Amino acid sequence: MSYTAIEVDNVTKTFSRQTGGSTSFLERFLAIGRGASEEFNALDNVAFDVMAGETIGILGHNGSGKSTMLKAISGTIRPTKGAVRVRGSMSALLELGAGFHPDLTGRENVYLNGSILGFSKQQIDEMIDDIIDFSEIPNFIDSQVKNYSSGMFARLGFAVAVNLKPDVLLIDEVLAVGDEAFQRKCLERVRGFQRDGRTIVLVTHSPDMVRLFCDKCVVLDSGKMIYFGEPHDGVVAYRDALEARTGVRHGDGTPTELDRAEGASVQLTSVTVSAPEGGESSFSPGDSVEVTVRYVAAEPLDSMRLAMWLFSHDGIMVSAVTSASLTGEDLLNIRPGPGEVTIRIDDLPLLQGSFEVTIALQDVDETVEYDRQEAPTSFSVTSGSMQGGRVKLKTTLTHSQSPAPDSTKAAQPTG
Repeated sequence: MSYTAIEVDNVTKTFSRQTGGSTSFLERFLAIGRGASEEFNALDNVAFDVMAGETIGILGHNGSGKSTMLKAISGTIRPTKGAVRVRGSMSALLELGAGFHPDLTGRENVYLNGSILGFSKQQIDEMIDDIIDFSEIPNFIDSQVKNYSSGMFARLGFAVAVNLKPDVLLIDEVLAVGDEAFQRKCLERVRGFQRDGRTIVLVTHSPDMVRLFCDKCVVLDSGKMIYFGEPHDGVVAYRDALEARTGVRHGDGTPTELDRAEGASVQLTSVTVSAPEGGESSFSPGDSVEVTVRYVAAEPLDSMRLAMWLFSHDGIMVSAVTSASLTGEDLLNIRPGPGEVTIRIDDLPLLQGSFEVTIALQDVDETVEYDRQEAPTSFSVTSGSMQGGRVKLKTTLTHSQSPAPDSTKAAQPTG
C-alpha cells in the first residue's frame, strides 16, 4: 500500500552569520549584541513529498542547502518554519563520524547508535557480526574511533546504517569516501534496499548517480527548491543553475528525459552483455564484448535510433554512443515483429570495476523515446593492470638523459 514516507512541509531554516570582518575571538565577543551578524535562509520555503519505496536524490551546488535539508529530515536540526514528518524507522549517514563518540570503540559506538535508533541490546547482538563483516575493519572494531581514518569512519558508519535495515535511509556525500570495491559494495546494498521497497534520500554531487539510482530529484539553489520531479530533467535544471552561477556549461552528454511515444509501437525485450564466443558478466581489458539488444515492434518504424550509455559503478558516465555515431547513418528501419541489434566493442578499454549498460530506442531527432531499459544490465571487468581509474590507456614511456659529465677527468691546478 502506497503512503507518504517523508513530508517536507514549507520548511525554512534560518541561521545567523557574522558580518563586519571580525576574525579574532575577542572581536567576536565584543560584537555580541551590537548587530554584527545577519540572518540568512539556508532553506527557504522548501516543500516536497517522498512516497514509500522511492529513492530521491538531492542536487545542488556547495552551500545550496542539501545537507541542511537532510539534517532537517533526520531531526538533527529543527526548521525555523514549517515541519518535516517521517513515517517508519530511520537511519541516517549524514557525515563522517556523525553519531560516533570519539572515546568509545567502534563496537561500543555500534551499540550506542543502535540504542538511539530504538534497537534492544539483544537485537544489536544479532546484527553485530554482519555489521563488522560489512565494515571490513574487524582488526580495529575494538579501537577508539578517534583514531580512525576517514575511510574507516565511512565503512563503519555505512555498515551500521544499512544493517539496521530502517524503513527510511538518509545518505549524505560519504559514499565518495573509501576505495572502489567498498563503494561498489555500498551501492549494491543501496540497490538491495530499493528492491526491498525501502525509502532512500541521497545527497550527492554526481548528477549521473541521481539519474542512475533515483526515482525523483530535488534541485536546491541558495536554499530555494528550483526543481522537483524526474531525475533527467532535474539534472538539466541543476546544470542550468550551475551555468547561470559560474558561466560555464556543465553538460556532458548524459541522457535527458524525452517525450514518451503514445502506445507500445516498439518494446525492448532484453539486453545482454557477452563475449562473441559466449559467456557473460566478467571480462578483462582488451577483450571483445557484444551488447545484444532484442526488441518487438508492433508496426513499421523508419529511421529509429538506438542509444547506449555505459556507466561505472558509482554512476559516472564512461561513454555514450548511438546507432548514428557508430554507423554514420540511422540504419534501424524496423519492421513489425521481433528484431535484434548487436553492438560490438573491440579491445575493451576498461579497467577493473563493475559497469552498467542502459539502452533506449528513440526517433531520429532524439525528441521521442519509444522505450528504455527498465534496469541497467551489469557486467564486471577484472584487471591485473597497475593503472588506476576506469579507462585503460595505451601508453608508452621513453626516457632520455643528457650525457653525464666526465667525472674521471683530473682537476687542473690553479694559481
